[in-house]
Order: sequence, then structure tokens, then C-alpha cells
Amino acid sequence: MPRKAGRTAFLRQLRAFLEEDHYREDLTTRSVIPASLRARATLSAQAPGVVSGVSVALLLLKDQGLRARARVKDGDRVRRGTPVLEIEGRARRILEVERTVLNLMTHLSGVASATARAVREARRVSPSFEVAATRKTLPGLRDLEKAAVIHGGGRPHRRDLSSAILLKNNHLALVPLAEAVRRARRAVGENGTVETEVRSLRQAREAARAGSDQLLFDNVSPVTARRWTRALETEGLRRGRLLEVSGGVRPSNIARYAATGVDRASLGALTHSAPALPMHLTVRPGKARRAAPTKH
Repeated sequence: MPRKAGRTAFLRQLRAFLEEDHYREDLTTRSVIPASLRARATLSAQAPGVVSGVSVALLLLKDQGLRARARVKDGDRVRRGTPVLEIEGRARRILEVERTVLNLMTHLSGVASATARAVREARRVSPSFEVAATRKTLPGLRDLEKAAVIHGGGRPHRRDLSSAILLKNNHLALVPLAEAVRRARRAVGENGTVETEVRSLRQAREAARAGSDQLLFDNVSPVTARRWTRALETEGLRRGRLLEVSGGVRPSNIARYAATGVDRASLGALTHSAPALPMHLTVRPGKARRAAPTKH
């Protein structure tokens, strides 16, 4: 969750999510629920997984005048039925914000759960293997989805285009590979990092010899990834250089990639295709507020 200077902007974004649902114009709730009625609610997991979005939900609920208490924290594993949040306050407001809170919590927890599964499968084969996200995030949710990947035990990779240099195929279609690496190196200096996407062993060799710090094997099979890794090792081009695979990697096949000798896999599926972790909000009548004592 953004801190300090970014907190105000982040709250504006959360409020915009509520406004998208016209939460102040909830026809059903305002037709049948008295304005003075108070309620309590419990948000619970409906399937096992890893939770993310707790801190975001607490911030949103507090901003809307509700009292909320977390029963778990971001990154915790939960079982079916595990209470995640306890909420108390005006019944109308609880019902008005319910869907937005659930949408955020179930999606982000789904991302964290998918990441945790990928990390678990990969590290059964290679304990130091890294699982990373990509920039394939939903507009407006990038920071939250990147945080969810971290909660699942993964790495966020670069946040945006200004975060790091990654020479991709479309860059290399316009500038020769070795020259692109040299230009990138001049831009970041000797202490910076240059990563190059490669689609053939020839490109991998060329990028390594030109000084690329990291090589990203794009859309290759585990067999090909192993062959390229071994070739680079034999030729002395592997030492001190991070090797990554991306494209076609999923939690279901990541163990095969982890066994190839590469260091990391980046998966767009963690953010753009993770199934939501089901959650449910149950509401019950709350205690009426005590009247303020009369002064004599």
C-alpha cells in the first residue's frame, strides 16, 4: 500500500472505486434499511489460499466511517471458513461498500494464492528459484497486484517502464541487438542493469557478449531453456548473469522450468489470469449506540 505522500492519492483511487458502483445511491439498501440501524459483519474465506488486500480493505472501511478489525494479515494462509475481517458500523454503509471490498479482496487474494502455488511448485525442484510478476496488470490495480505477488512469496519485477531497462523484441526490430545493449549500458552506467529478451541461442550469445546482465528466454520450452543454459555455461557466458524464462510459464508447469538451471520465471498469469479466492460477507444486527448521558 502506498505510504505518506501517496496515501492521499491512493484514498482518492479507492473512493473512485466506490463511486463507480454509485454506492451512495444504493436503491435496495436505502429502500429497506433504516438510516439509524447498526450492524456487524464478518468477511470470511470460502476456500483455502493466501490472503492479500487486508490493509487496503481496512483503509477503505475506516475512510467510510466503519470500524474494522483484521483477523489475519496480508500473506497469511487461510482455510475455508477462516474469518478475515470483522466490521461494525452503520448497516447502510456496510452494505454499500460490501461488493467493492469483496471484489478487491477476492482478486488480490487470488493473485497471492496463484503466486504461492507457483513458488511452492518451483522450489520443490530449485529452492532458490524466483517467481516474478510482469507488467500485465489491470489499469489502476498495478501496485495492489504487485503487492499481492509479494504476499504470495514472489517478486514484483519492474513496476513500470521507468523502473529498469528490458530490451524486448520490438526494440530489437528497430536497433541491432549488440548496439541496443551498448546504448542501454551507456544510459544506466556500469552499476545499472540491462536485461535483454532473446528468442534464439544466437541472440543469447550476442547479448551476453555485448554486456547484457540478464537474459530473458522468451517463449521457449523447458527442453530449449535447459539446452541454452548449458550452452552458455560451456562457453563461459553464464557466470554472473541472471537467466529468466517468460511466456507460456504457468503454476502447473513451472517446476519443469525450475529444473532447467535458469534463475527466474516471470508469469503474466499471476495477475491477468489468477482465479479469485472466494470470500463471503455475512451481516447481523449490531448493538445500538448508547445515548449520551444527560447533563444536569
